[in-house]
Amino acid sequence: MADTNPLRLLAETAEDLEVISAAIQDSVVKAGNLKYEARRNRFALEINRFRWEAGAKRGDGERVRALLAFDGVLNVKTRAVTKTDPEMILSLLQVSFTPADEPPGGKITLLFAGDGEIVLDVEVLDATLLDSDYVWPTRRLPSHERRRR
Repeated sequence: MADTNPLRLLAETAEDLEVISAAIQDSVVKAGNLKYEARRNRFALEINRFRWEAGAKRGDGERVRALLAFDGVLNVKTRAVTKTDPEMILSLLQVSFTPADEPPGGKITLLFAGDGEIVLDVEVLDATLLDSDYVWPTRRLPSHERRRR
């Protein structure tokens, strides 16, 4: 595997958030690791991010523990995402920003596999992705094909 430095990304524009979205595609998160701190206006996810930038090939991928955080969060709405089972694994597919009629606020949408969705009402786009030093190999590359039972 290529020796890749940990990512440290900040997003203040929709274009910046597209870069973070590409980096977090196919990340997995336990439902119990979704945290909204209303007093701090912060929503954070502790994710296991697949390191696409490491040039993974079949059978030799890597995952890294990372923090994806959004500041300036005023409200959180969920659809088909619940913390009832904190061990439930969710697969994060995309993060996008829709500006409000009055900038700089808007909505950040986190889209999960299985049509799950979290929508954050934000006063301003302020997102951070921070990789940790905890990296481990994985032989399973993310797949978007329908699985057989």
